[in-house]
Amino acid sequence: MERVPVGLTVLLAVAVAVLGVAAVLLGGADDSPGLQGIGALLVLGAVAVGVRAVRRAR
Repeated sequence: MERVPVGLTVLLAVAVAVLGVAAVLLGGADDSPGLQGIGALLVLGAVAVGVRAVRRAR
């Protein structure tokens, strides 16, 4: 199985993190704790995937 390039993985992680930040902001505007929680999980997951990809590339 071929590995996905690190740059693409980091780019996708950044895109998911931006989506998570948007979910947190929209959840705060609508007073929706569930949407804020999902957004926070998206951001944390994206950071974990991005860090893992960079560390594995070394």
